[in-house]
Amino acid sequence: MTSTTNGMAGGGPTNTWGPTFDPYDNTPELIPLRTAAQAGHWPGVRDFFAGLDSVDELASASSLLADIPGVESLLERAVAAESPGDPLPRTLLAERYVYIGWDIRSGARAQDVSRDQFTQFHDWLRRAEQLLIEICAEHPSYAPAWTARLMTARGLQLGQAEARRRYDRLSAHHPHHYRAQVQLLQQLCPKWSGSWEAAHGFARECATAAPDGSHSGALVALAHIERWLDLDGGEDAAYMRGLPVRDDLRNAAQVSVLHPAHRPDWNSIGAHNAFAFAFSLGNHWEYAAPHFAFLGDRASESPWHYIPDKKSAFLKSRKAALESRGGGHR
Repeated sequence: MTSTTNGMAGGGPTNTWGPTFDPYDNTPELIPLRTAAQAGHWPGVRDFFAGLDSVDELASASSLLADIPGVESLLERAVAAESPGDPLPRTLLAERYVYIGWDIRSGARAQDVSRDQFTQFHDWLRRAEQLLIEICAEHPSYAPAWTARLMTARGLQLGQAEARRRYDRLSAHHPHHYRAQVQLLQQLCPKWSGSWEAAHGFARECATAAPDGSHSGALVALAHIERWLDLDGGEDAAYMRGLPVRDDLRNAAQVSVLHPAHRPDWNSIGAHNAFAFAFSLGNHWEYAAPHFAFLGDRASESPWHYIPDKKSAFLKSRKAALESRGGGHR
Protein backbone atom coordinates (compact mmCIF):
# COMPACT_ATOMS: atom_id res chain seq x y z
CA MET A 1 0.00 0.00 0.00
CA THR A 2 1.33 3.45 -0.85
CA SER A 3 0.53 6.79 0.69
CA THR A 4 1.67 10.15 -0.59
CA THR A 5 2.93 13.12 1.35
CA ASN A 6 3.21 16.35 -0.62
CA GLY A 7 3.79 19.09 1.91
CA MET A 8 5.21 21.38 -0.77
CA ALA A 9 5.91 21.40 -4.47
CA GLY A 10 8.09 18.48 -5.49
CA GLY A 11 7.03 16.22 -2.62
CA GLY A 12 7.95 12.58 -3.19
CA PRO A 13 5.86 9.47 -2.60
CA THR A 14 6.19 7.41 0.56
CA ASN A 15 5.87 3.65 0.77
CA THR A 16 5.80 0.95 3.40
CA TRP A 17 9.23 -0.52 2.64
CA GLY A 18 11.18 2.62 3.32
CA PRO A 19 13.40 5.20 1.67
CA THR A 20 15.73 4.86 -1.29
CA PHE A 21 19.25 6.21 -1.10
CA ASP A 22 19.92 5.60 -4.80
CA PRO A 23 20.36 8.95 -6.58
CA TYR A 24 19.13 7.45 -9.83
CA ASP A 25 15.89 6.32 -8.21
CA ASN A 26 15.49 9.76 -6.69
CA THR A 27 16.37 11.61 -9.89
CA PRO A 28 15.36 9.40 -12.83
CA GLU A 29 16.44 12.05 -15.33
CA LEU A 30 20.02 10.95 -14.58
CA ILE A 31 19.51 7.32 -15.58
CA PRO A 32 20.46 7.86 -19.26
CA LEU A 33 23.86 9.14 -18.10
CA ARG A 34 24.53 6.01 -16.08
CA THR A 35 23.28 3.79 -18.91
CA ALA A 36 25.58 5.41 -21.46
CA ALA A 37 28.57 5.34 -19.11
CA GLN A 38 28.14 1.70 -18.15
CA ALA A 39 27.79 0.79 -21.83
CA GLY A 40 31.05 2.60 -22.60
CA HIS A 41 29.20 4.90 -25.00
CA TRP A 42 30.98 8.25 -24.95
CA PRO A 43 28.66 9.97 -27.49
CA GLY A 44 25.73 9.24 -25.16
CA VAL A 45 27.60 10.69 -22.19
CA ARG A 46 28.67 13.75 -24.18
CA ASP A 47 25.16 14.35 -25.47
CA PHE A 48 23.73 14.09 -21.96
CA PHE A 49 26.05 16.82 -20.71
CA ALA A 50 25.33 18.94 -23.79
CA GLY A 51 21.64 18.92 -22.87
CA LEU A 52 22.11 20.28 -19.33
CA ASP A 53 20.73 23.71 -18.54
CA SER A 54 22.88 24.97 -15.68
CA VAL A 55 26.24 24.83 -13.95
CA ASP A 56 24.55 23.18 -10.97
CA GLU A 57 23.19 20.37 -13.15
CA LEU A 58 26.63 19.92 -14.67
CA ALA A 59 28.13 19.64 -11.17
CA SER A 60 25.56 17.05 -10.05
CA ALA A 61 25.98 14.94 -13.17
CA SER A 62 29.79 15.04 -13.13
CA SER A 63 29.83 13.97 -9.47
CA LEU A 64 27.62 10.96 -10.14
CA LEU A 65 29.57 9.97 -13.22
CA ALA A 66 32.81 10.10 -11.24
CA ASP A 67 31.36 7.59 -8.78
CA ILE A 68 30.78 4.87 -11.41
CA PRO A 69 33.41 2.11 -11.01
CA GLY A 70 35.64 1.66 -14.05
CA VAL A 71 34.36 4.71 -15.93
CA GLU A 72 37.93 6.04 -16.13
CA SER A 73 38.59 3.71 -19.07
CA LEU A 74 35.80 5.30 -21.07
CA LEU A 75 36.91 8.79 -20.10
CA GLU A 76 40.57 8.14 -20.97
CA ARG A 77 39.48 7.04 -24.45
CA ALA A 78 37.30 10.13 -24.73
CA VAL A 79 40.18 12.43 -23.80
CA ALA A 80 42.33 10.82 -26.47
CA ALA A 81 39.59 11.09 -29.11
CA GLU A 82 38.02 14.49 -28.47
CA SER A 83 39.28 17.90 -29.48
CA PRO A 84 42.28 18.83 -27.28
CA GLY A 85 40.58 22.10 -26.32
CA ASP A 86 37.36 20.51 -25.01
CA PRO A 87 37.35 20.80 -21.20
CA LEU A 88 34.54 18.32 -20.58
CA PRO A 89 36.21 14.91 -21.01
CA ARG A 90 39.39 16.01 -19.24
CA THR A 91 37.44 17.43 -16.32
CA LEU A 92 35.29 14.34 -16.00
CA LEU A 93 38.41 12.16 -16.07
CA ALA A 94 40.14 14.33 -13.47
CA GLU A 95 37.15 14.10 -11.17
CA ARG A 96 37.07 10.33 -11.59
CA TYR A 97 40.75 10.22 -10.58
CA VAL A 98 39.86 12.27 -7.49
CA TYR A 99 37.13 9.78 -6.57
CA ILE A 100 39.48 6.82 -7.05
CA GLY A 101 41.96 8.49 -4.73
CA TRP A 102 39.40 9.29 -2.05
CA ASP A 103 38.03 5.74 -2.19
CA ILE A 104 41.55 4.44 -1.47
CA ARG A 105 42.05 6.92 1.35
CA SER A 106 38.58 6.15 2.78
CA GLY A 107 36.62 8.48 5.03
CA ALA A 108 38.67 7.60 8.11
CA ARG A 109 40.49 10.15 10.23
CA ALA A 110 44.09 10.76 9.15
CA GLN A 111 45.54 8.74 12.04
CA ASP A 112 43.62 5.68 10.83
CA VAL A 113 44.83 5.87 7.21
CA SER A 114 47.94 3.84 6.32
CA ARG A 115 51.04 5.26 4.66
CA ASP A 116 50.38 3.17 1.56
CA GLN A 117 46.83 4.51 1.35
CA PHE A 118 48.11 8.07 1.57
CA THR A 119 50.72 7.42 -1.12
CA GLN A 120 48.15 6.06 -3.57
CA PHE A 121 45.66 8.76 -2.62
CA HIS A 122 48.12 11.55 -3.36
CA ASP A 123 49.26 9.90 -6.60
CA TRP A 124 45.71 9.90 -7.97
CA LEU A 125 45.09 13.47 -6.85
CA ARG A 126 48.27 14.66 -8.54
CA ARG A 127 47.17 13.03 -11.79
CA ALA A 128 43.88 14.88 -11.50
CA GLU A 129 45.59 18.15 -10.59
CA GLN A 130 47.80 18.02 -13.68
CA LEU A 131 44.73 17.85 -15.90
CA LEU A 132 42.85 20.51 -13.94
CA ILE A 133 45.66 23.08 -13.96
CA GLU A 134 45.68 22.90 -17.74
CA ILE A 135 41.91 23.18 -18.01
CA CYS A 136 41.64 26.15 -15.64
CA ALA A 137 44.38 27.99 -17.55
CA GLU A 138 42.51 27.48 -20.83
CA HIS A 139 38.99 27.98 -19.45
CA PRO A 140 39.21 30.20 -16.34
CA SER A 141 35.43 30.31 -15.86
CA TYR A 142 34.88 26.55 -16.09
CA ALA A 143 33.20 25.76 -12.77
CA PRO A 144 33.51 21.93 -12.78
CA ALA A 145 37.30 22.11 -13.02
CA TRP A 146 37.63 24.66 -10.22
CA THR A 147 35.26 22.62 -8.05
CA ALA A 148 37.38 19.51 -8.57
CA ARG A 149 40.46 21.57 -7.69
CA LEU A 150 38.91 22.33 -4.31
CA MET A 151 38.91 18.58 -3.68
CA THR A 152 42.52 18.15 -4.79
CA ALA A 153 43.59 21.15 -2.71
CA ARG A 154 42.08 19.57 0.38
CA GLY A 155 43.44 16.10 -0.25
CA LEU A 156 46.94 17.34 -1.11
CA GLN A 157 46.87 19.60 1.96
CA LEU A 158 47.68 22.75 0.04
CA GLY A 159 46.27 24.90 2.84
CA GLN A 160 43.40 27.23 3.59
CA ALA A 161 44.72 30.15 1.56
CA GLU A 162 45.12 28.13 -1.62
CA ALA A 163 41.69 26.53 -1.26
CA ARG A 164 40.13 29.94 -0.75
CA ARG A 165 42.02 31.32 -3.77
CA ARG A 166 40.56 28.57 -5.93
CA TYR A 167 37.08 29.17 -4.60
CA ASP A 168 37.40 32.89 -5.23
CA ARG A 169 38.46 32.26 -8.82
CA LEU A 170 35.35 30.15 -9.34
CA SER A 171 32.96 32.43 -7.47
CA ALA A 172 34.06 35.42 -9.54
CA HIS A 173 32.16 33.75 -12.40
CA HIS A 174 29.65 31.63 -10.44
CA PRO A 175 29.09 33.37 -7.08
CA HIS A 176 26.59 30.93 -5.53
CA HIS A 177 27.78 27.59 -6.87
CA TYR A 178 26.43 25.17 -4.28
CA ARG A 179 28.72 22.19 -4.85
CA ALA A 180 31.82 24.38 -4.70
CA GLN A 181 30.53 25.93 -1.49
CA VAL A 182 30.05 22.47 0.03
CA GLN A 183 33.64 21.57 -0.88
CA LEU A 184 35.11 24.72 0.64
CA LEU A 185 33.03 24.24 3.78
CA GLN A 186 34.78 20.90 4.31
CA GLN A 187 38.15 22.61 3.96
CA LEU A 188 37.20 25.20 6.57
CA CYS A 189 36.37 22.62 9.25
CA PRO A 190 38.94 21.86 11.98
CA LYS A 191 39.60 18.35 10.63
CA TRP A 192 41.24 20.04 7.61
CA SER A 193 43.09 22.65 9.69
CA GLY A 194 40.25 25.15 9.67
CA SER A 195 38.13 26.37 12.59
CA TRP A 196 34.50 26.31 13.63
CA GLU A 197 34.45 30.09 13.45
CA ALA A 198 35.54 29.93 9.80
CA ALA A 199 33.17 27.10 8.89
CA HIS A 200 30.07 28.63 10.47
CA GLY A 201 31.02 32.08 9.23
CA PHE A 202 31.35 30.89 5.65
CA ALA A 203 28.05 28.97 5.80
CA ARG A 204 26.16 32.01 7.09
CA GLU A 205 27.91 34.28 4.62
CA CYS A 206 26.80 32.07 1.73
CA ALA A 207 23.23 31.82 3.04
CA THR A 208 22.97 35.59 3.46
CA ALA A 209 24.56 36.55 0.15
CA ALA A 210 22.65 34.09 -2.04
CA PRO A 211 19.34 34.97 -3.68
CA ASP A 212 16.25 33.91 -1.77
CA GLY A 213 15.34 30.33 -2.57
CA SER A 214 18.87 29.15 -3.37
CA HIS A 215 20.43 26.03 -1.86
CA SER A 216 23.20 27.92 -0.07
CA GLY A 217 21.26 28.02 3.20
CA ALA A 218 21.78 24.26 3.53
CA LEU A 219 25.45 24.99 4.24
CA VAL A 220 24.31 26.19 7.67
CA ALA A 221 22.85 22.74 8.33
CA LEU A 222 25.97 21.00 7.01
CA ALA A 223 28.21 23.09 9.26
CA HIS A 224 26.19 22.18 12.34
CA ILE A 225 26.25 18.51 11.34
CA GLU A 226 30.04 18.65 11.06
CA ARG A 227 30.21 20.25 14.50
CA TRP A 228 27.93 17.52 15.90
CA LEU A 229 30.24 14.85 14.46
CA ASP A 230 33.19 16.38 16.25
CA LEU A 231 31.59 16.35 19.70
CA ASP A 232 31.69 13.56 22.29
CA GLY A 233 28.59 11.57 23.19
CA GLY A 234 26.16 13.60 25.26
CA GLU A 235 27.66 16.90 24.15
CA ASP A 236 26.60 16.24 20.57
CA ALA A 237 22.92 15.75 21.45
CA ALA A 238 22.90 18.77 23.75
CA TYR A 239 24.46 20.90 21.03
CA MET A 240 21.87 20.03 18.38
CA ARG A 241 18.97 20.45 20.83
CA GLY A 242 20.07 23.96 21.72
CA LEU A 243 17.79 26.81 20.72
CA PRO A 244 20.60 28.79 19.02
CA VAL A 245 21.23 25.88 16.66
CA ARG A 246 17.51 25.37 16.09
CA ASP A 247 16.98 29.02 15.26
CA ASP A 248 20.04 29.14 13.01
CA LEU A 249 18.71 26.14 11.07
CA ARG A 250 15.22 27.56 10.96
CA ASN A 251 16.34 30.91 9.56
CA ALA A 252 18.56 29.25 6.96
CA ALA A 253 15.74 26.96 5.81
CA GLN A 254 13.34 29.88 5.48
CA VAL A 255 15.62 31.78 3.10
CA SER A 256 16.57 28.73 1.05
CA VAL A 257 14.58 25.58 0.31
CA LEU A 258 11.45 26.71 2.18
CA HIS A 259 11.37 30.14 0.56
CA PRO A 260 8.56 30.71 -1.98
CA ALA A 261 11.20 31.55 -4.61
CA HIS A 262 12.82 28.10 -4.34
CA ARG A 263 12.54 26.02 -7.50
CA PRO A 264 13.31 22.34 -6.81
CA ASP A 265 16.14 20.87 -8.84
CA TRP A 266 18.70 18.08 -8.52
CA ASN A 267 20.33 19.68 -5.48
CA SER A 268 17.07 20.11 -3.60
CA ILE A 269 16.95 16.50 -2.39
CA GLY A 270 20.37 16.78 -0.75
CA ALA A 271 19.60 20.19 0.74
CA HIS A 272 16.28 19.05 2.25
CA ASN A 273 17.97 15.92 3.63
CA ALA A 274 20.59 18.09 5.32
CA PHE A 275 17.92 20.13 7.07
CA ALA A 276 15.79 17.07 7.89
CA PHE A 277 18.80 15.32 9.42
CA ALA A 278 19.97 18.36 11.41
CA PHE A 279 16.54 19.15 12.84
CA SER A 280 16.03 15.47 13.70
CA LEU A 281 19.30 15.31 15.62
CA GLY A 282 17.95 18.02 17.88
CA ASN A 283 14.44 16.52 18.14
CA HIS A 284 13.08 19.66 16.49
CA TRP A 285 10.38 17.63 14.79
CA GLU A 286 8.06 20.49 13.88
CA TYR A 287 10.81 22.11 11.83
CA ALA A 288 11.98 18.83 10.27
CA ALA A 289 8.46 18.09 9.03
CA PRO A 290 8.34 20.26 5.87
CA HIS A 291 11.64 18.80 4.71
CA PHE A 292 10.43 15.22 5.13
CA ALA A 293 7.16 16.18 3.46
CA PHE A 294 9.10 17.34 0.42
CA LEU A 295 11.34 14.25 0.40
CA GLY A 296 8.88 11.41 0.78
CA ASP A 297 11.15 8.39 0.29
CA ARG A 298 13.98 10.28 -1.37
CA ALA A 299 16.85 9.98 1.10
CA SER A 300 20.45 10.92 0.36
CA GLU A 301 23.51 8.94 1.40
CA SER A 302 24.95 12.05 3.02
CA PRO A 303 24.34 12.92 5.81
CA TRP A 304 22.29 9.84 6.82
CA HIS A 305 25.35 7.60 6.47
CA TYR A 306 26.60 9.12 9.73
CA ILE A 307 23.99 6.99 11.53
CA PRO A 308 24.76 3.21 11.75
CA ASP A 309 21.32 2.18 10.46
CA LYS A 310 20.54 5.01 8.08
CA LYS A 311 17.30 3.51 6.76
CA SER A 312 15.79 3.05 10.22
CA ALA A 313 17.02 6.48 11.30
CA PHE A 314 15.34 8.11 8.30
CA LEU A 315 12.08 6.24 8.85
CA LYS A 316 11.90 6.95 12.59
CA SER A 317 12.78 10.59 12.12
CA ARG A 318 10.27 11.04 9.32
CA LYS A 319 7.53 9.40 11.35
CA ALA A 320 8.19 11.62 14.38
CA ALA A 321 8.39 14.74 12.23
CA LEU A 322 5.21 14.16 10.27
CA GLU A 323 3.28 13.09 13.34
CA SER A 324 4.30 16.36 15.00
CA ARG A 325 2.14 18.16 12.47
CA GLY A 326 -0.58 15.54 12.18
CA GLY A 327 0.84 13.97 9.04
CA GLY A 328 1.92 10.56 10.25
CA HIS A 329 1.66 7.48 7.97
CA ARG A 330 -1.21 5.11 8.36
